[in-house]
Amino acid sequence: MNHALTAAIAGFGSGLSLIVAIGAQNAFVLRQGVRRDAVLAVVGICALSDAVLIALGVGGVGAVVVAWPGAVRAVGIIGGAFLLCYGALAARRVLRPGTAGLSTEGEAAGSRRRAVLTCLALTWLNPHVYLDTVFLLGSLAADRGALRWTFGIGAALASLCWFTTLGFGARLLGRFLARPAAWRVLDGLVAVTMLVLGVMLMAGS
Repeated sequence: MNHALTAAIAGFGSGLSLIVAIGAQNAFVLRQGVRRDAVLAVVGICALSDAVLIALGVGGVGAVVVAWPGAVRAVGIIGGAFLLCYGALAARRVLRPGTAGLSTEGEAAGSRRRAVLTCLALTWLNPHVYLDTVFLLGSLAADRGALRWTFGIGAALASLCWFTTLGFGARLLGRFLARPAAWRVLDGLVAVTMLVLGVMLMAGS
């Protein structure tokens, strides 16, 4: 397997692990999908927004690393610590699960304009989105050196695949994702991935 493909796969896996966490954005996309209301617009906004933020992270963090080689160690340690914390929180949810899954209940969007504005707010006004895409994925991408943009493309593709599946497959996924047990499985996968990536990032610093 060549290095570019390995970087792209790593980006895809890392992006997917961060994106699938339960959150308001995922819940909104799922609700829109179940209602078949402005699904294409909502999926497009989420995927395109993630692509832009990932590009900012890859380019911004990468530029700092190029300008200041000593930043590699700092970025690796800080990014690795965040990933380890993320992994620990996901593992905690597996061991101490909540009682609710991803709810699809709530008021209908009412109009395409309202759906678009709500989606933009949930995406661009959410600080966790910036932490995941700009900082964490940017840190992981910087560790790939010259292949950081290939890593970023893989992460952006993961976002596109996830939101497309969530939005257009909502009718099939709704019941599954409403079960707490389903999220225990997903959280288990997220925990393993984040812990491994965190250790690798800190070890390589």
